[in-house]
Amino acid sequence: MQRYPTKQIKIRDVKIGGDAPISVQSMTFSKTKDIAGTLEQINRLYFAGADIVRCAVFDKEDAAALKEIVKSSPLPVVADIHFNYRYALIVAEYVDAVRINPGNIGSKERIKAVVQACQERDIPIRIGVNSGSLEEQFERKYGRSVEAMVQSGLYNIGLLEDFGFENIKISLKSSDVARTMAAYRALRPLTPYPFHLGVTEAGTSFHATIKSAIALGGLLLEGIGDTMRVSITGELEEEIKVAKAILKDSGRQKEGLNIISCPTCGRLQANLMQAVKIVEEKTKHIKEPLNVSVMGCVVNAIGEAKGADVAIAFGKGNGLVMRRGEIVARLPESELVERFLLEVDDEIKSREAK
Repeated sequence: MQRYPTKQIKIRDVKIGGDAPISVQSMTFSKTKDIAGTLEQINRLYFAGADIVRCAVFDKEDAAALKEIVKSSPLPVVADIHFNYRYALIVAEYVDAVRINPGNIGSKERIKAVVQACQERDIPIRIGVNSGSLEEQFERKYGRSVEAMVQSGLYNIGLLEDFGFENIKISLKSSDVARTMAAYRALRPLTPYPFHLGVTEAGTSFHATIKSAIALGGLLLEGIGDTMRVSITGELEEEIKVAKAILKDSGRQKEGLNIISCPTCGRLQANLMQAVKIVEEKTKHIKEPLNVSVMGCVVNAIGEAKGADVAIAFGKGNGLVMRRGEIVARLPESELVERFLLEVDDEIKSREAK
């Protein structure tokens, strides 16, 4: 499964594009001028596993606060600029990247000023095309269509290139899943710059997770995407958790356990739900990529176990623990999970020893 080759850029020490791992981003929802509150959210994202954070710059106080925030942030900081290009000129002196929506920044002269400020510091610009805030000429000609988004993206890429700037990444976001996917697909062969993936205004956790899994997961499976954000209303750690899961389940990130467990049905002969819950909790710290299987009846358990690194195959009151298809223990149900976890630890240690 190959990725589209893209130009590599760097936000502080995080590489984006080329052969770099796909990075995960989020955005603080505190008022940026609240330095302590914003840093608290950034630290939460850092410990959740985020690679990059974006902060809104709504006024002069936000712009000034970012200077102190960047000094203490464990993550690279991207300044999110809307409407007032002057804030970009201020923060370009100390942030790690700038995100602008050309549709609401204004004239070419204003965009040129932002480009020059970023050139002086050698920091990237993310062109953020949003179907809800397209430039008037594109919306008038194409409506809020995929073509309008693509033409806006090409226009703004060309504009930055005309100013001698190529330190670019781009996003093409819509709240509509199909439109988002179609826009990224259409633009991908037309430009070498890395893509930031996202579905904008995706909603609360349930709907945002589904929309992002479809759109971002689908694009990743097609080799499209270099960095990403799962946008969930007011859920910092959950954004990172869902993004990491999409990366893992799409095969783009080889990290942690891939847990295979059967759907619940009348054939269950064990407390499968409790077993899986314990396994998830006790293994969430593991970074080594492992395929494990926890199955609740004999119908598919042995077949899945043969393809797993470590597996439990529950029976009636007892079951098997298996390693790479070989039975290592036959135990009462109450002892299976504990032995399984020991086998997982041993599998990791044996890999480390090699």
